[in-house]
Amino acid sequence: MNINKLFARAVRNWPAKVLSLALAIILFVFYRMSILESRMFFNPVSIENLNSMMPSSPYPRIIRVSLKGEADNLHSILEDDIETFVDMEGLSAPGTYKVPIQWRKKGTALGVEPLQISVEPMEINLSLDYKISKFVPLSASFSGQVDAGYNMTSYTLDPNQVIVEGPASLMGGISMLQTELIELAGHRSNFSVTASILNRDPLIVIRGDGMTEFSAAISQIIPIRNIPNAPIAVTGVMEGFSGELDIKTVNLHMEGSNRDAVEMFVLPSEFIKVDCSGINEPGTYILRVTTGTFAGITFRVDPEEVAIQIGTAGEDSQ
Repeated sequence: MNINKLFARAVRNWPAKVLSLALAIILFVFYRMSILESRMFFNPVSIENLNSMMPSSPYPRIIRVSLKGEADNLHSILEDDIETFVDMEGLSAPGTYKVPIQWRKKGTALGVEPLQISVEPMEINLSLDYKISKFVPLSASFSGQVDAGYNMTSYTLDPNQVIVEGPASLMGGISMLQTELIELAGHRSNFSVTASILNRDPLIVIRGDGMTEFSAAISQIIPIRNIPNAPIAVTGVMEGFSGELDIKTVNLHMEGSNRDAVEMFVLPSEFIKVDCSGINEPGTYILRVTTGTFAGITFRVDPEEVAIQIGTAGEDSQ
C-alpha cells in the first residue's frame, strides 16, 4: 500500500518533472561548456579519394580549427592529431562541387572528453578535372655573368626533363619548366650545382624530388687580332746578291692571354721577315716566313712560306 502511494506521488505531474530534469541537464551542460577553455589553430586540408581526378582551380588549403575542452587536456593535443579533409568518393566527372570539411581525431586527441571540435569554413567549392601526365623539358635560368675574359660555352641538366601531373585544363599550357636562378658570377672554370625546378602553379605536381644537376663548361676567351697586308722584310742577303719576293705582305694573326697587349700591339719594323743568309747562289727559293716575339702573344702568318728570286746585284729581277 505504501509502495503504491509512493509510485503515485512520483508520477504525479510527471510532464513537469521530466521537463525540469531536462532543463537541469541542459543547464548543467551549458555550465560545463561555459567553463571550458578554447584553442584555435590552422590546419591543411587534404583531399581524399580523388581517383583519376585533380583540383583544377585554387581552393582553400588551410582552414581554422577550434577546440573547446578542459584546459589540461586541451593543450596536450598536438595540432597534427586533428586531421581535416574532404572526401571525393563517388565523384568521377569534371565539375565544381560544394563539399563539407570533415575532421577526425588520432593520437593525443583520442579519448579526450569533453572535446568540442569545429572548423571554418565548414564547406568549400572544389573544381575537378581529369588528371593527366606528360614529359616536360627543363631549361636553366641564370643570374650574373662569368668572370671577365671567360665564357660559358655549354651546359647540361640531369635530368633534362621531368614528368608533371595536373588537370587537363592546365596541362596544355605547360611546355617547359625553369630552374631556380643559377649564379654565374665568380666562375672561371667548369662547375656543377644542384638546382631546384620551379613550379609556380600549386595545382601542378612534379614527380621526383624537384631537383636537377646543372653542369657548366667554362672556357677562357682568347683575345684575337688580325693585321692584314703586314710587310715582309728580306734579311741576310749576301753581298753581291739581291732578293725579290713573289708576294711582299702576309696576314698576321695574333692570340694572347692579355687583351690589352693584343689590342695595343704596334708592328715593329722588320718584325716579319724571310732570312736569306743561307743562300749563296742565284735562283728561286721557297723560304719560311718568321716573326719576332712579344710577351704574352703568339703569332701566326698566312701564308707561312713565300717564293723569293735571288739574283746578282744589278741584275734585273723577274
